[in-house]
Amino acid sequence: MDRIRQAQAGDMASIFPEMSQQFSKEIEDEANSYFQRIYNHPPHPTISVDEVLEMLKLFKDSPDKKQRDVFACMLRNLFEEYKFFPEYPERELHTTAILFGGIIEQGLVTYMALGIALRYVLEALRSKQHGSKMYCFGIAALDRCKSRLKDYPQYCQHVANSDHFSKFPQHLIEYVTYGVRSQEPPNRPQGTVTTRSLTPGAAAPGAASTATPSSTSTPTTAAVARPASMPKPSIAKATNIDTLLAGTEGKEEINVPPESLQDKVFFIFNNLSQSNMPQKAAELKEHVTDEYMLWVAQYLVMKRASIEPNFHTLYASYVDQLKNPIFLQMVVGETYRNIKVLLRSDKGVANFSDRSLLKNLGHWIGMLTLAKNKPILHLDVDLKSLLYEAYHKGPQELLYVVPFVAKILESCAKSKVFKPPNPWTMAIMKVFAELHQEADLKLNLKFEIEVLCKSFQLEINEIKPGTYLKDTSRLAILEEQLSAPSHSKELVSGLVSNLVTVAAAITASSGTPQPEETTATANTFTTFTITTAVPTPLTSTTPVSVVAMPPQPQFSFNDINITSLAGLAPHISINEQLGLFQAHPQLKQYVRPNIERAVQEILVPVVERSIKIALTTCEMIIKKDFSLDPEEARMRAAAHHMVRNMAAGMTLITCRDPLRISIETNISKAFLAVLKGATQPQKELIEKAAKVLAQDNTELACAFIQKTAVEKAIPEMDKRLATEFELRKHARSEGRRYCDPVVLTYQAERMPPQIRLEVGGVTSQQMTVYEEFARNLPGFLPTVEPSQHVNFITRPPPTPQSHATDEITQIYDKIALEIENQLKRIMMFPSTPQITALHSLLEAVILARNSREIVTALALLQKAVEGLLDGLNAMHTDQELTMVFRDCHLLVLKGLQDQRAYGPQWTNKQVTRCLIECRDDFRYNIDAVDVLIKSHLVNMQQYDLHLAQSMENGLNYMGVAFAMQLVQRYCTDEKNNTSNEADFYNTIEALTRVAVHSRQAPDGLTNLIEAIRTQSDSGLFDRTPGGPTSMMHSGISQAREFDDPPGLHEKTEFLLREWVNMYHSPAAGRDSTRAFSAFVGQMHQQGILKTDDLITRFFRLCTEMCVDLCYRGLSEATHSPTLVRAKCFHTLDAFVRLIALLVKHSGDSANTVTKINLLNKVLGIVAGVLLQDHEVRQTEFQQLPYHRIFIMLFIELNAPEHVLESINFEVLTAFCNTFHILRPAKAPGFSFAWLELISHRVFIGRMLAITPQQRGWSMYAQLLMDLFKFLSPFLRNADLNKPTQLLYKGTLRVLLVLLHDFPEFLCDYHYAFCDDIPSNCIQMRNLILSAFPRNMRLPDPFTPNLKVDMLTEITQAPRILTSFAKKIQPKNFKKDLDSYLNTRSPVTFLSDLRSNLQVSNEPGMRYNIPLINALVLYVGTQAIAYIHSKGLTPSMSTIAHSAHMDIFQNLAVDLDTEGRYLFLNGIANQLRYPNSHTHYFSCTLLYLFAEANTESIQEQITRVLLERLIVNRPHPWGLLITFIELIKNPSFKFWNHEFVHCAPEIEKLFESVARSCMQPKQSQTIREQDVQEVH
Repeated sequence: MDRIRQAQAGDMASIFPEMSQQFSKEIEDEANSYFQRIYNHPPHPTISVDEVLEMLKLFKDSPDKKQRDVFACMLRNLFEEYKFFPEYPERELHTTAILFGGIIEQGLVTYMALGIALRYVLEALRSKQHGSKMYCFGIAALDRCKSRLKDYPQYCQHVANSDHFSKFPQHLIEYVTYGVRSQEPPNRPQGTVTTRSLTPGAAAPGAASTATPSSTSTPTTAAVARPASMPKPSIAKATNIDTLLAGTEGKEEINVPPESLQDKVFFIFNNLSQSNMPQKAAELKEHVTDEYMLWVAQYLVMKRASIEPNFHTLYASYVDQLKNPIFLQMVVGETYRNIKVLLRSDKGVANFSDRSLLKNLGHWIGMLTLAKNKPILHLDVDLKSLLYEAYHKGPQELLYVVPFVAKILESCAKSKVFKPPNPWTMAIMKVFAELHQEADLKLNLKFEIEVLCKSFQLEINEIKPGTYLKDTSRLAILEEQLSAPSHSKELVSGLVSNLVTVAAAITASSGTPQPEETTATANTFTTFTITTAVPTPLTSTTPVSVVAMPPQPQFSFNDINITSLAGLAPHISINEQLGLFQAHPQLKQYVRPNIERAVQEILVPVVERSIKIALTTCEMIIKKDFSLDPEEARMRAAAHHMVRNMAAGMTLITCRDPLRISIETNISKAFLAVLKGATQPQKELIEKAAKVLAQDNTELACAFIQKTAVEKAIPEMDKRLATEFELRKHARSEGRRYCDPVVLTYQAERMPPQIRLEVGGVTSQQMTVYEEFARNLPGFLPTVEPSQHVNFITRPPPTPQSHATDEITQIYDKIALEIENQLKRIMMFPSTPQITALHSLLEAVILARNSREIVTALALLQKAVEGLLDGLNAMHTDQELTMVFRDCHLLVLKGLQDQRAYGPQWTNKQVTRCLIECRDDFRYNIDAVDVLIKSHLVNMQQYDLHLAQSMENGLNYMGVAFAMQLVQRYCTDEKNNTSNEADFYNTIEALTRVAVHSRQAPDGLTNLIEAIRTQSDSGLFDRTPGGPTSMMHSGISQAREFDDPPGLHEKTEFLLREWVNMYHSPAAGRDSTRAFSAFVGQMHQQGILKTDDLITRFFRLCTEMCVDLCYRGLSEATHSPTLVRAKCFHTLDAFVRLIALLVKHSGDSANTVTKINLLNKVLGIVAGVLLQDHEVRQTEFQQLPYHRIFIMLFIELNAPEHVLESINFEVLTAFCNTFHILRPAKAPGFSFAWLELISHRVFIGRMLAITPQQRGWSMYAQLLMDLFKFLSPFLRNADLNKPTQLLYKGTLRVLLVLLHDFPEFLCDYHYAFCDDIPSNCIQMRNLILSAFPRNMRLPDPFTPNLKVDMLTEITQAPRILTSFAKKIQPKNFKKDLDSYLNTRSPVTFLSDLRSNLQVSNEPGMRYNIPLINALVLYVGTQAIAYIHSKGLTPSMSTIAHSAHMDIFQNLAVDLDTEGRYLFLNGIANQLRYPNSHTHYFSCTLLYLFAEANTESIQEQITRVLLERLIVNRPHPWGLLITFIELIKNPSFKFWNHEFVHCAPEIEKLFESVARSCMQPKQSQTIREQDVQEVH
């Protein structure tokens, strides 16, 4: 019941938590458009209630989030509107009742929301007055949902007990009566439910109603509008006239007729039709005297014509029927007045009613004037100028003006005078045609223009568009018809304002009296300024007293810290004497967050709007006043003074009142929320306290926003005047004084001497105006000494151009000196384009050094980038010259990248821009781009997108070839750690599309894509565009971004600190859920959850802060390692819990996509930060913070919770993707932590045991292959330093765990693992090959006379989960191989076999090992299938004399020693547990030994077997039986071979191995012995 009362009090968020979210403007507009169509009348677009209900049913369960949001928004709006239902017109209320009942009937709301809906209907039925509007609402709603009453017997009991139940319609009484018993009436009776006056002619029965307008009349023009405190106009009133009613306030009073006469006028208009028009005209003349005709005109325009466009023809005919020219003038005049009210209304928010009213009045005035061949005078409305003004003010104004003008012109089609080709009409149509060409014009506006053309029987393409809208010179003479959307209407008119008024207002607002002499001087200078730069305003100079001046300033400019909202805290004023705080002191803590919230809400729009006006005005005036001044420093200082003053003044005027109201409202709501159920005296205390607090702190909040605007305006002003500054510096460098001849001629010929500009700069008198701007900043305390003020007003905020001059100079000097030294080194070289380019580069450095401006720095950067692209060539004959050329250009770019100069963020952004925009003839210089990327000078995310787009889906062949080169260089070479596949994600996707869809894919593209897949993930992971993996890669890319919005770093630091404290607080609740709920509120308050981009940046900053904290802690040698780790984990664990909670609670419980995408994004960010950190710190890199984040997050997200179990596999996939991206080859410094992560018991258990259907096996196999590939070069070269030894030992232990607990996993992936393990890693390979299924009992290989071919398992093929056949490349080789196996052709296959396997002549790297291994296994499996097809089993006799054995014998004979060893190793890798592969390859090895034509082959076979047996156990079963057979079977004559007796120690070794192999083993199983042996 408490929650229902909350709903009655309007607190919908407590009933619908999912509806408490803030919907976007697009969602709100769409939801409101459906409501508007429900209440519309034809010809406007309409929709029936049943159609709406069907649509809502679809939206409710839609997979599209936008549709679900529209559903939630519509229901929220409908429930919030309940308190306004009594104000609805009866027709709209009846429609709403049917909709309300339909929502209950269709089950669109459940649980608490359903209870509230039923409660509202019950309250309406209990209305005190039978037959009232709300009673009718209740009856209509109940009638619609009557079929559901049987489901709510208790509710039916309440309905039956209502006072008016006996007067209900009979069929409803039956439904309620049966509903009490949970039944439905047997015959399901039906009845009609009507409301009062639902038909247009209800006021006069019998009157003709076919053309009768609906009655929406009100007794007087001073009708009661909704109170201003209500949140928004009713959605049921498709057009409400609140704006027009407000426009009558302050207007001269008109004579209002008595109520009886008003009723007669209402009756006349309610019953007006074409058939009774003469009669009704006579009635009006009879009853209404001249003194009340103005009231009738106002009533007709405001209450009829403005909201009933369908009856315009009827009303216009009625006005003609009255034949009263004075009344017609009244109607036209009243129409113009209302049009001007609407044109000047606030268009800052979407107001459908005002737009509809304006459109209707446009149609109405067109019918009264143009349709009757009467012109619309410019004095009344200048339509062409109105379109121009709206175009330059923005899209919101166009939404009002375009339909309005179009509706006016529609009447031209009915006019003989104004229909096309009338010049006046066609001039406006040309403007419409010009507007129609705008690419970003809204579609509905284009449609309005096209409809207008159709009414004239014109094609829009036939109308020649003008250039009227693009002509900005008209701004200077524009007479505004639309008011500025800010609160500064009295002060500013349009884009440029009268400087006299502004200067006077700002001076007055500072609260400092001005000396008469100074003021006079200022006005003189300002007057000459306006003469050419700024137009005279529409009205006369507005008196300063009209503007609401703020009270005396309280703060100086330097008092306010705007780095974050926390800067408000020290200055917030709280009156301790307030009665509310004495009774409830705990309420004081809610003051600060609500003041900050008010500032945050208004900050951005106010600042943007204020500085736009200030910048435009200042730019025009400064350019004119200093057009003959050669000193840019003086021009810059004056511009800074003026723009600061104007920005502060504009912001103060714009934000003060809204800010005060917002603070008061926020504090009041917060206090009421804390003191639930407050009494009336408490509410009065709250209201008083809120008002006092708002008054006390408004000046502080204003000062904060003002300073923010000022600090933002300064760099923008510099940007706008950059060209002017550069022109003056260029003139000075050429030894001449700057002077604009055009301005000089104009001044000499047209300006009187008193205000004429003179060559050489402004006078000291004229500069006093700007000094006055500097001295008195509106809203701040004035400075005592102008010099002090100048010190801080000319200092811009931290931007690239604001660093200390001497540091930049030192950097330039160092660069210039180094380039000069390099040029001296190459003096002996003959002149080349490269040397010439270096001299030119040196000149550019000196020019930048002398000017120290960002413009010249940008020119220098561009010269360096383009110089590299144009001149760097790795194939150049003189390598020394090439190196010098490259180093000099990089020296320049690195110098600009220095934090003391312009920083990496600005430099990388500009380098990337140059790369993207440079000329085609040197854009694709792979060596230059490579150098820039390796030097960390390129924004990879931006460049990646450019590469993907530049390929044009394969049409740009140069672009595709270049992208292939770059990707091959960075993504298929494991030694290159500068970038990885995440940096080229979009490029790889684009290349993949080209490879798949292009008819003629470039040579090598398919192989490249295959190599990338093999290199990165062996095709195991999802790479769907837009899928989770793409979210991860975007997270990695975004981790490299540093261009954060102002204040975000401080907000994040504050929030992270708050969360850590909340997490460790005893009140955090189980699993920190209570703390999380409170923290999400804080994130909302700080605006972090507004956009995906802000959330991404928040996580990145949090990760960086946690990592930095760990680095600081680990650098403190004073504390013990345990204490340092505990301190680090204190913050890291809290951060991990926050991530886990956000993942768990993001999106709906049923929608897992949001959760997975968020997890992948966060993991990508952490991985990106790790890679960046690893790249920057190198040997100083610390693994600890990242290891802790990953392992704790994995454990958190694998907790036994239902919401997590539903996404368990996706979580595993996300972590595997992350670990694969961070594989040791990409982040060697993270190798040990990485190995710990993938070998953690929880991770292994999840991947290999708990996840059903072995879905995690392939991913875990990929991670092990990443490990083997990293270790491979170290192990192959026996380069085992201490770190490598530790990693190798760790790897062996992981394999041992897998052998013991998951042997089937090693069995299935043995081939892929052995492919990546070097041939000299014998024990590691034995561990893998010794695995056998746990349900198998191995026969003892030492059993005398063991018949291997009689074992049941020996005929069964093992499972191999690697596509080894695909590794046989190229395709032609595979085709010839299959052909030879089937037909023994081509005959050259065997002779060419060695050359196909050989890749180089370098010893140790001659052969393609993966291809040899694939060939061996493929031929062997084909041989087994061939033997089985004959009904035989492999044996020494059945394997002989076949194409398969021909290949093996050819390899044994034809290959050199290195190749043969690799080939025999490939065979030995298949000697495992009893299966058909082991049997076949054992026979093959013995057959090759027996049939060998030289003893060297037999010796190598023996070596391959022996080296695998002399290492520590375990030994593969197949290896043992093969070697035992070899040494026991006399037919092989093993002991007779010379190599057995070549040396005494060799002979002893063979005898030792033979004894151990021949000696039978006892009790324990082989697996147990193997495990002990390795331990």
